Amino acid sequence: MTGISSLFSQSEKPIGICSDHAGFEMKSYLISLFEEKGIVYKDFGAYSGESSDYADFAHPLAIAVENGECYPGIGLCGSGNGINITLNKHQGVRAALCWTEEIARLARAHNNANVLVLPARFISQEEAYTILVRFLNTPFEGGRHERRIEKIPVK
Repeated sequence: MTGISSLFSQSEKPIGICSDHAGFEMKSYLISLFEEKGIVYKDFGAYSGESSDYADFAHPLAIAVENGECYPGIGLCGSGNGINITLNKHQGVRAALCWTEEIARLARAHNNANVLVLPARFISQEEAYTILVRFLNTPFEGGRHERRIEKIPVK
Protein backbone atom coordinates (compact mmCIF):
# COMPACT_ATOMS: atom_id res chain seq x y z
CA MET A 1 0.00 0.00 0.00
CA THR A 2 1.32 3.45 -0.83
CA GLY A 3 1.97 5.91 1.97
CA ILE A 4 0.12 8.88 3.36
CA SER A 5 1.95 11.50 1.36
CA SER A 6 1.46 9.97 -2.10
CA LEU A 7 -2.02 11.39 -2.67
CA PHE A 8 -1.38 14.76 -1.10
CA SER A 9 1.82 15.37 -2.99
CA GLN A 10 -0.44 15.45 -6.05
CA SER A 11 -3.28 17.45 -4.52
CA GLU A 12 -3.67 21.16 -5.06
CA LYS A 13 -6.14 21.53 -2.19
CA PRO A 14 -5.52 21.27 1.53
CA ILE A 15 -7.08 18.46 3.47
CA GLY A 16 -9.79 19.71 5.83
CA ILE A 17 -9.88 18.28 9.32
CA CYS A 18 -12.08 18.78 12.36
CA SER A 19 -13.06 17.14 15.61
CA ASP A 20 -14.85 17.76 18.84
CA HIS A 21 -13.16 17.35 22.23
CA ALA A 22 -13.39 13.55 22.06
CA GLY A 23 -11.53 13.48 18.75
CA PHE A 24 -9.04 16.22 19.59
CA GLU A 25 -6.16 13.94 20.61
CA MET A 26 -6.49 11.75 17.49
CA LYS A 27 -6.86 14.85 15.30
CA SER A 28 -3.65 16.22 16.81
CA TYR A 29 -1.89 12.96 15.98
CA LEU A 30 -3.06 13.11 12.34
CA ILE A 31 -2.02 16.76 12.07
CA SER A 32 1.45 15.82 13.36
CA LEU A 33 1.68 13.27 10.52
CA PHE A 34 0.62 15.90 7.97
CA GLU A 35 3.24 18.34 9.28
CA GLU A 36 5.92 15.65 9.27
CA LYS A 37 5.13 14.80 5.62
CA GLY A 38 4.63 18.42 4.49
CA ILE A 39 0.95 17.85 3.72
CA VAL A 40 -1.10 21.03 3.56
CA TYR A 41 -4.21 21.00 5.76
CA LYS A 42 -6.80 23.33 7.23
CA ASP A 43 -7.85 22.77 10.84
CA PHE A 44 -11.49 23.65 11.53
CA GLY A 45 -11.22 22.89 15.28
CA ALA A 46 -11.69 21.87 18.04
CA TYR A 47 -8.53 23.45 19.34
CA SER A 48 -8.42 21.74 22.74
CA GLY A 49 -9.77 18.78 24.63
CA GLU A 50 -12.28 20.94 26.50
CA SER A 51 -15.92 19.96 26.02
CA SER A 52 -17.28 21.18 22.69
CA ASP A 53 -20.04 20.47 20.19
CA TYR A 54 -19.11 18.59 17.01
CA ALA A 55 -21.60 20.53 14.87
CA ASP A 56 -19.66 23.76 15.48
CA PHE A 57 -16.72 22.27 13.59
CA ALA A 58 -18.45 19.86 11.20
CA HIS A 59 -20.52 22.50 9.41
CA PRO A 60 -17.54 24.72 8.47
CA LEU A 61 -15.61 21.65 7.23
CA ALA A 62 -18.61 20.48 5.20
CA ILE A 63 -19.01 23.92 3.61
CA ALA A 64 -15.31 23.97 2.70
CA VAL A 65 -15.58 20.53 1.07
CA GLU A 66 -18.77 21.53 -0.79
CA ASN A 67 -17.15 24.74 -2.05
CA GLY A 68 -14.00 22.94 -3.20
CA GLU A 69 -11.81 24.78 -0.70
CA CYS A 70 -10.61 21.49 0.84
CA TYR A 71 -10.44 17.93 -0.40
CA PRO A 72 -10.84 15.50 1.13
CA GLY A 73 -12.10 16.11 4.65
CA ILE A 74 -11.59 14.22 7.88
CA GLY A 75 -13.95 14.40 10.85
CA LEU A 76 -13.46 12.85 14.26
CA CYS A 77 -15.55 12.49 17.39
CA GLY A 78 -15.83 9.84 20.08
CA SER A 79 -17.98 7.31 18.21
CA GLY A 80 -17.87 9.08 14.84
CA ASN A 81 -21.66 9.04 14.68
CA GLY A 82 -22.49 12.62 15.69
CA ILE A 83 -20.01 14.30 13.42
CA ASN A 84 -20.91 11.92 10.56
CA ILE A 85 -24.62 12.70 10.85
CA THR A 86 -23.87 16.43 10.88
CA LEU A 87 -21.51 16.32 7.90
CA ASN A 88 -24.03 14.36 5.84
CA LYS A 89 -26.68 17.07 6.27
CA HIS A 90 -24.77 18.90 3.51
CA GLN A 91 -25.82 17.93 -0.02
CA GLY A 92 -22.28 18.01 -1.40
CA VAL A 93 -20.79 15.83 1.31
CA ARG A 94 -20.54 12.06 1.35
CA ALA A 95 -19.03 11.38 4.76
CA ALA A 96 -18.22 7.78 5.61
CA LEU A 97 -17.71 6.45 9.13
CA CYS A 98 -14.80 4.03 8.82
CA TRP A 99 -13.30 1.82 11.51
CA THR A 100 -11.44 -0.67 9.28
CA GLU A 101 -9.33 -0.43 6.16
CA GLU A 102 -11.86 -2.42 4.15
CA ILE A 103 -14.71 -0.08 5.04
CA ALA A 104 -12.52 2.87 4.03
CA ARG A 105 -11.71 1.18 0.72
CA LEU A 106 -15.37 0.55 -0.03
CA ALA A 107 -16.34 4.09 1.00
CA ARG A 108 -14.02 5.48 -1.67
CA ALA A 109 -14.38 2.79 -4.33
CA HIS A 110 -18.18 2.45 -4.23
CA ASN A 111 -19.44 5.65 -2.58
CA ASN A 112 -16.84 8.21 -3.71
CA ALA A 113 -16.78 9.45 -0.10
CA ASN A 114 -15.22 12.90 0.19
CA VAL A 115 -14.98 12.99 3.98
CA LEU A 116 -13.49 10.27 6.15
CA VAL A 117 -14.99 10.02 9.64
CA LEU A 118 -13.07 8.23 12.36
CA PRO A 119 -14.40 6.98 15.72
CA ALA A 120 -11.55 8.34 17.85
CA ARG A 121 -12.45 6.49 21.05
CA PHE A 122 -12.67 3.10 19.33
CA ILE A 123 -9.53 2.89 17.20
CA SER A 124 -5.81 3.19 17.88
CA GLN A 125 -3.49 5.69 16.25
CA GLU A 126 -2.07 2.89 14.14
CA GLU A 127 -5.55 1.90 12.97
CA ALA A 128 -6.39 5.54 12.22
CA TYR A 129 -3.24 5.80 10.11
CA THR A 130 -3.93 2.65 8.08
CA ILE A 131 -7.58 3.62 7.56
CA LEU A 132 -6.53 7.09 6.39
CA VAL A 133 -3.92 5.73 4.00
CA ARG A 134 -6.43 3.28 2.50
CA PHE A 135 -9.04 6.05 2.14
CA LEU A 136 -6.58 8.40 0.45
CA ASN A 137 -5.17 5.82 -1.93
CA THR A 138 -8.37 4.16 -3.15
CA PRO A 139 -9.83 5.54 -6.38
CA PHE A 140 -13.54 5.72 -7.10
CA GLU A 141 -14.59 2.86 -9.40
CA GLY A 142 -17.35 4.80 -11.14
CA GLY A 143 -19.58 2.71 -13.40
CA ARG A 144 -22.71 1.42 -11.69
CA HIS A 145 -21.68 3.25 -8.51
CA GLU A 146 -21.88 6.64 -10.26
CA ARG A 147 -25.58 6.10 -11.00
CA ARG A 148 -26.25 5.33 -7.36
CA ILE A 149 -24.36 8.36 -6.10
CA GLU A 150 -26.29 10.64 -8.44
CA LYS A 151 -29.47 9.58 -6.59
CA ILE A 152 -28.23 10.63 -3.14
CA PRO A 153 -28.88 14.41 -3.10
CA VAL A 154 -32.35 15.55 -2.07
CA LYS A 155 -33.79 17.65 -4.86
